[in-house]
Amino acid sequence: MGLIALVLALFIEQARPLRAGHWADREFAVAVDWVRRHTEAGASEYGLMGWCGVMALTIGLVGLAHWGLGRLNGALQFGFDVLVLYGTLGFRRFSQAFSEIQVALAAGDAQGARESLTRWIREVNPDFIASGSSMNEVCREAIAYALVLAHRNVFAPIFWFLVLPGPLGPVLYRVAETLAQRWSQPAEAALVAPFETGRGGSDEIYGHFARRAYRVIDWLPVRLTAAAFAIVGNFEDAAYCMRGARGRPSRDPQRALVLAAGGGALGVRVADPELEAEWGRNEAGFEWAGVPADAAALRSAVGLVWRAVVLWLVFFGMISVASWVG
Repeated sequence: MGLIALVLALFIEQARPLRAGHWADREFAVAVDWVRRHTEAGASEYGLMGWCGVMALTIGLVGLAHWGLGRLNGALQFGFDVLVLYGTLGFRRFSQAFSEIQVALAAGDAQGARESLTRWIREVNPDFIASGSSMNEVCREAIAYALVLAHRNVFAPIFWFLVLPGPLGPVLYRVAETLAQRWSQPAEAALVAPFETGRGGSDEIYGHFARRAYRVIDWLPVRLTAAAFAIVGNFEDAAYCMRGARGRPSRDPQRALVLAAGGGALGVRVADPELEAEWGRNEAGFEWAGVPADAAALRSAVGLVWRAVVLWLVFFGMISVASWVG
């Protein structure tokens, strides 16, 4: 039933996508901010206690609901699992915005594409401003954002859905990601910049454990996502860029690995220019494979993610069949 619940949740999300910052996200953000205000005392140990408390309460409530509904009626339990998956997956969160950017670029409207990109990313980071003025830079930022968003809103939750029973896995991942983001910033600030899990300063002390825990939880999923991109794309270039990404300095190693694998699989340079330059200085002779991003690369990126989703679903289906047979 897990595979059916997952496919149904993806279909519902395609028909009625949840936007970033929907009511459940807002209410949970208010709750974790309340926990921080009432437990922060200038030491990372309090962050550990806060993280464990939030995680135990959230997982406990979801697990209790899953178990209780299962005792009452299997259909109710199935519906609850679909609902939780629907709330933790987000494929349309990037494909819909991608379409807007593609339409603007097809019309030669670089300003319109830049505005669409800015509106999209500001759903998570209200302070975002598109850094590039050229169409290539807009395409690069859009692809980079979409690849990491696909990992964190599709592939990683699916992985944890495979690992833990019922909807506990996706909830574990989503809570860990939210805590790493919100607790890596000053207590009075809004959400951090997308996918950054730490920006320096004493305010990070409380979120130290949350960031480390999230990186542990995301360690295997991000590598499986990178492998999926390589398998369904240009394997040789993806593997080359992944080897280049391994062990290189980065504020967010997971993000860097996804961009390396996705960019290599597409044959497009999507990593941040500063990151490319930094890694190039640290290894003589290393050069990123790929051409500058353009409108055609946007279409290729959507296709890459779709193929990777199909690959994961096929793999999930094989595991489900094996469990039924065995």
